[in-house]
Amino acid sequence: MFKENLKMSWMNLIHNKMRAFLTMLGIVIGVASIIALITIVRGATNEMTSEFSTFGADKITVQAMGTPLKLGLIDSDIKKLTDIENVAGVSPTISGKTSVGHSGKLKKDVTVEGKNDVYFARTSDLAASGRGVNIFDIESKNKVCLIGSNIAKELFWGENPLGKKLLIAGVSYEVIGTLQESNTFSSTSNNDTVIIPYTTSMSLLGTGYISSVDVFMEDSEESEKITNEIESVLDEAFNYKDKGFSIMNMQGMLSSINQMTGMFSLMLGGIASISLIVGGVGIMNMMLVSVTERTTEIGLRKALGAEPRRIQQQFLLEAVFLSLFGGLIGFMVGTLIAFVVCSLIGTSFMLSASTVMLALGFSAAVGILFGIAPARKASRLNPIDALRSV
Repeated sequence: MFKENLKMSWMNLIHNKMRAFLTMLGIVIGVASIIALITIVRGATNEMTSEFSTFGADKITVQAMGTPLKLGLIDSDIKKLTDIENVAGVSPTISGKTSVGHSGKLKKDVTVEGKNDVYFARTSDLAASGRGVNIFDIESKNKVCLIGSNIAKELFWGENPLGKKLLIAGVSYEVIGTLQESNTFSSTSNNDTVIIPYTTSMSLLGTGYISSVDVFMEDSEESEKITNEIESVLDEAFNYKDKGFSIMNMQGMLSSINQMTGMFSLMLGGIASISLIVGGVGIMNMMLVSVTERTTEIGLRKALGAEPRRIQQQFLLEAVFLSLFGGLIGFMVGTLIAFVVCSLIGTSFMLSASTVMLALGFSAAVGILFGIAPARKASRLNPIDALRSV
């Protein structure tokens, strides 16, 4: 009997193709919207998270603005930060602008940054060629440098810069490496940057204070505890003066961003689900019309002994067919839209199983929910009343 109902439900939809398609349209739009929106947002979120990860999700950045009595951090403060539990290393940064030159060519307003060996050890794929700054360069205050891609092209065109001399503010430095070329739109581009040992940069830039420090963590799960300990060390260093420093915890920011984008995805999914509800109303309306049109058929079936639950099953199967086929078409349309949009905006295409299950499961639930009322109405028709319309 179930196979018979299945066949009859299918044949009824086939005989009313246009009406069935228009009824499914709400489900198609709803499912396509859910899949497209959530997939696009997830891809954009992944790109944004990856960008933040390049800043270092395992590090805490300290900006030391200083106070009138102390303009920044000193080596003893760096040592105290290094001694904090779960800190893998501390990388100070001293930054300034000056001119650089080679073989009569000059480039002005170049960013010169003083870094240490920890920075190169904890930052992957930083050097494109040569080597990074090591502990011996720091301790001996060696006059060595790594140069960005633009500097290498402009000052060392047609030659290998490694081992050559670069004049920085009139002082000769040996080029020991080149930096990886940064993306044009990257906010942390190294293309026009020269990196030297931070101990050397102090005399070059004329400062005895460190204005920025990256604290690398052994375990990013302990970021909150480490941040509190860093704050205690810095409070002591600046004699508990307000606004002497600021702390930026990348791991905390990353968690907040993931939480916000997750809520945004749910909100978009909820908005898109409204069209599924509208589609469900369309299915119920179509089924109620179908019941009215097929009153005679229902009466004859009941007169011949068809049980109410069999009648109900047939109409419920028609509603499920509409929602499932609408869901499948919506899945294909939504996937195609998401793929095209992700390709156009340059984000990764990430279609998750949970998104597909949510969309298809919700569409099936809508079909069943809105198909129950018409199916019950059909099953409760009095056969005598139904046959009066013959």
